[in-house]
Amino acid sequence: MKTDKDQVVCNLRSIRKERGLSQSELAERVGVKRQAVYDMETGRYVPNTALALKIARELGCRVETLFALDELEEKKPITLVEKAEAPNARVSVASVRDRLVAYPLDGKWLLNDGFQVADGLLSQDSGQVQLLSGGAIDKKVLLLGCDPAFAILGARASLRTADVAVQCRFASSRLALERVAAGYAHIAGTHLHNVPAVESNLCFARKMLPGTRAMVVAFSFFEEGLMVARGNPRRILSVADLAQEGIRFVNREPGAALRSLLDDRLAQAGIPGDAIAGYDKLLPSHNLCAQMVAFCMADAALGLRAVAAAYGLDFVPMDAVRCDLVIPAEFMELPAVKVLLDVLQSKSLRDELSALPGYESSCTGKVIGEIP
Repeated sequence: MKTDKDQVVCNLRSIRKERGLSQSELAERVGVKRQAVYDMETGRYVPNTALALKIARELGCRVETLFALDELEEKKPITLVEKAEAPNARVSVASVRDRLVAYPLDGKWLLNDGFQVADGLLSQDSGQVQLLSGGAIDKKVLLLGCDPAFAILGARASLRTADVAVQCRFASSRLALERVAAGYAHIAGTHLHNVPAVESNLCFARKMLPGTRAMVVAFSFFEEGLMVARGNPRRILSVADLAQEGIRFVNREPGAALRSLLDDRLAQAGIPGDAIAGYDKLLPSHNLCAQMVAFCMADAALGLRAVAAAYGLDFVPMDAVRCDLVIPAEFMELPAVKVLLDVLQSKSLRDELSALPGYESSCTGKVIGEIP
């Protein structure tokens, strides 16, 4: 649908430069002043049909290659998974099971090294979205999980095939599986620590996705533990030391795999959670936990060795765990999922994962099992 907001996108500047012509040279060949060419390239002037045809003939291309309508998409109904902080919020959008699901790009998603590009703008009532990415939505799969190396997987998938995308969004292992089960994402990442004779990720996926056929594929091994200040000035050597007087701790939320590991280790040591100052102070990501320690607002926090290293912190290991991808069978034939599975078998991905502090990639791409 065309609207009064449709604008003409001019590609004249880039094509002219490809042909090695200056503005003055092109203007002379088509019989106009150089200012007219400048105005066309800056969007101030849209040429008439005759002039557009002359320019296209001179540059050896089609008119629609030089000038095209930038049509805003119709607003479409969406399911907003998380509450947006403001009306008309920027959102990421994915098509899951024939419906559009949207996640806001505000709050903690607003900045990393820069703003994340949005797929759409939320309507005032949060029930519709004005798409900005067009058909790209259908070529994307949404991966939820808390392994920061998922960003590398997504980037390598895009490098392999420009027509597909793997979008990664942070979520705890439980939340990731809950949202895949609800149809709010395509793939979940989970990294529960194994107990004797039990594949914890596989068992957890079976529990969280009842009646769903899915494949569980290994992504990486990484070290989990306590992030502490450089030099470990408080001499924190194990979870038992968190109960010492004066130690300030920040925890992860229930459902986070790291929280499960901590609770298991505390139970083995016979230490109740309420014996630790800060056990009930919860943060939703590795980065936020690391920032608390880096800014001297906590003495210890749960996290990965790689995240601790990125913030210049020291690290007290608790366990090395495997992070797996849980992919429902209904999504296995999606082009982006096929590319993702190919990337998991690549040496380049394994080499890069192994270069991260505390990571090991011998398991990468291995099929752990199927559910149910």
